Amino acid sequence: MSTIPDHPLRYALVNELHARPFPALSAPCTAAYVAIKEPTDAHNRDRGADRAHLIGLIDRHGGPHPQPGATHYSGPIGRSELKWESHTEFVTYSAFTPGLPARAFDPVEAEVFGGDWLAQAPGKCLTSLLIRVEMMPEDEAAMQARLDEWFVPESLTAARVVDGAAVVAGDFRIDPAGHMRFAVFVQPGTSRGRIGRIVQRLCEIETYRAMSMLGLMRARSLTDRLNALDPRLSALVSTLDAGDRPTEVALHELLAISAELESLAVQHSFRFGATGAYEAIVTQRIAALRETRIGGRQLFGEFMMRRYDPAIRTVKSTESRLRQMAERAERAAELLRTRVDVERSAQNQRLLESMDRRADLALRLQHTVEGLSVVAISYYAVSLAYYLIAPLAAGMGLDEKYAKAGLTPLVVLAVWLMVRRIRKAMH
Repeated sequence: MSTIPDHPLRYALVNELHARPFPALSAPCTAAYVAIKEPTDAHNRDRGADRAHLIGLIDRHGGPHPQPGATHYSGPIGRSELKWESHTEFVTYSAFTPGLPARAFDPVEAEVFGGDWLAQAPGKCLTSLLIRVEMMPEDEAAMQARLDEWFVPESLTAARVVDGAAVVAGDFRIDPAGHMRFAVFVQPGTSRGRIGRIVQRLCEIETYRAMSMLGLMRARSLTDRLNALDPRLSALVSTLDAGDRPTEVALHELLAISAELESLAVQHSFRFGATGAYEAIVTQRIAALRETRIGGRQLFGEFMMRRYDPAIRTVKSTESRLRQMAERAERAAELLRTRVDVERSAQNQRLLESMDRRADLALRLQHTVEGLSVVAISYYAVSLAYYLIAPLAAGMGLDEKYAKAGLTPLVVLAVWLMVRRIRKAMH
């Protein structure tokens, strides 16, 4: 039996669901993670340079190269397992190393990538994490003491996650070595896949948090510009009904403000849209942890609500303000255009009235000219007609004066009728 041909993208779409598998990790282990982003927006990123940078790291350890056009890669680099992912705006590198160093969160853990190799990255470091994964100690008080030792108590966040399978903790601060720290304590018997998913979600929470807060920096710079434009726009709108300056001048000024607002909207629309998308991912990843409180510590969701949500609300508020100002400027421009149209209609009406008066004067002048033309034509016509009847008048013994006097009324009447007929035919 014949089958229906597959859509050319059928397998690619299905494979995309499995393109970024979670790592499978065993406790104890450490994870070093770095996210690299160019300072410019996504459409300017050189993906070829990202791939070349990855291959440079792989070649140091003699590993296989990724497939052309690949957006993810996994392979060994020394004792560690490398995971690379290419996203829309950034690339991430994760290195998972079995065992624990004697010193917790030793900066040496990040040297798995190599300082000189990182310095050649086609972008800037957006996020750098060190994650320590170890077994849950039997004494919970000992675990709490470690957390107080490793993290800043004021911003320490800790919670039981994934139905109590692990305890995760962090303070969302950058240590002197330039890394953010997270600790994961897992219960005995927790599967390698579950441990990998917990670690991956921590990396994603911090990465997408940082990406979304790029919008905050844009919002702050945009607010300064909006603060300068808002008084100009308000003053212009408040004087729309005043006649102290020409409407065209006000319209040109308003169009200049509208153009600048539109330019600002174009410049910031991508970043503000991305901020909303990343904020949704952060919220979803935290929800996926299924947190429960431990030792009276604040949860990740609570920390984000207090420290992160206000920043996102600022971005959304600035985006809304920009949109509202653009709409105000557009409405004001429409009102000014209407006012200009009304004034021009009045000018056209006055012009038409003036043209009517001029046409009436021209018509009167035309009638006057027509009367004079009848007299002039009649004068010459009488002379011509007399030449025709002169022999007859002489034979009849009529005087020249009487002959011309008799011809004049007849000629004038004939000329008048002729001119009238011509004018009637023309009009």
